[in-house]
Amino acid sequence: MLTIRLSRVGKKKQPEYRLVISEKTKDPWGDALEYLGHFNPRTNPATVNFNVERIKYWLSKGAQVSDTVKNILIDQKILENEKKIKPRGIKNKPIVQPATAKSEEVGGAANDQKDAKSEATEK
Repeated sequence: MLTIRLSRVGKKKQPEYRLVISEKTKDPWGDALEYLGHFNPRTNPATVNFNVERIKYWLSKGAQVSDTVKNILIDQKILENEKKIKPRGIKNKPIVQPATAKSEEVGGAANDQKDAKSEATEK
């Protein structure tokens, strides 16, 4: 399956991206069938230079688009879909149950004993 995706180029800490079409299983930094443009997110606003005709051609041939590229194409009004939002940093964390009434009572009694001891030492 063919995929339109970003391939990172540029120096360390200065990313720029090429928009490429390649086989989905191939390395994105390897050989690509065609370069479709470039994207620089570091400028304000981000510099986007895509070959719209070739993108539409490959989409008509059945090429898939990565989530990030899809969002960029929607921003550029090349596609008319809804943006794909990926949740970040959400992990399956165990749900911690609130403390029961018994443990609160025990903790409260222990705190009272500590307070009584500290008052006795102060006197």
